[in-house]
Amino acid sequence: MSERHVLVTGAAGLIGNAVRTKLEDRGTRVIAVDRVATEVDGREVRECDVTDIHGLHAIARAHDIGKIVHCGAFSGPMVSPDHPIQMVQVNIGGAANIGELARIIGGVRVVFASTATAYGVTPPAPVSEDTVMVPDTMYGASKAAAEHVMNAYKLQFGVDTVNLRIGWVYGPRRSTACLIRQMLVDVMAGRATHIPYGRDFPRQYLHIDDACDAMIAALDREALPQQAYNITGGSWLTLAEVAETVKRVIPEARIEVVPGDDPGDMRQERFDISAAKRDLGYCPRMTLEQGIRNYLDWLRLQEGTK
Repeated sequence: MSERHVLVTGAAGLIGNAVRTKLEDRGTRVIAVDRVATEVDGREVRECDVTDIHGLHAIARAHDIGKIVHCGAFSGPMVSPDHPIQMVQVNIGGAANIGELARIIGGVRVVFASTATAYGVTPPAPVSEDTVMVPDTMYGASKAAAEHVMNAYKLQFGVDTVNLRIGWVYGPRRSTACLIRQMLVDVMAGRATHIPYGRDFPRQYLHIDDACDAMIAALDREALPQQAYNITGGSWLTLAEVAETVKRVIPEARIEVVPGDDPGDMRQERFDISAAKRDLGYCPRMTLEQGIRNYLDWLRLQEGTK
């Protein structure tokens, strides 16, 4: 019997593409889908929106699906903030469709790309996975609700689901708003960077390679004892400290960070990632400085190919 496929939703996105690429590079057979058919780095992505339950089942009928990585969703609070109903339809409805698909197929592990944003403002550190989620954005609420959908499919129907609460991802191919990219692009262009907030505002960045490693570890590990895992890069730095890290990588960088909270983000304390280390073998490989160097190299390469 041939090897079963891994279905990756949101495969044209940052995390979905990274997971798909790493799986295929190790020899795993992947069905990559997104809402629009496209090609990423020479790899085909098929058209299938996660809200299209009939399309998902058609794929399952045509291919032997053994595991699912569900990344297909609005990817952050900055994406379509004025369309909350569509956010609910895609993020929650899509999760329900994936849960139902897994229930019908049977014997399928589902790894869901949730978000640390689902916690909202957190209590004092360390923030463990049993911390009550009180999201303060529709994006965070939709991800928290999607987690509950995944949990219910596990408890009621025995579907093997697990949720990864992922921190602020940066690195090659990120297309949505990213302060690290802004700093790097500005210095490449010879510009100063002015950030009108954040000198004492903490953020827990995560390089895309580490996010990908965590997703695949959750896909591979047997009988996970928890339903949810925090995934960060292991650091808890203010935006001023992030700027200083960029300056260490590029001494000529001119970056000003003004005091004040980020108006588009909530203040969160350090997340405890010990459960991911214990159960997934997860340990972030990229320090922030290494990750920034990696991102800078990629951005320079993209600039050189224009």
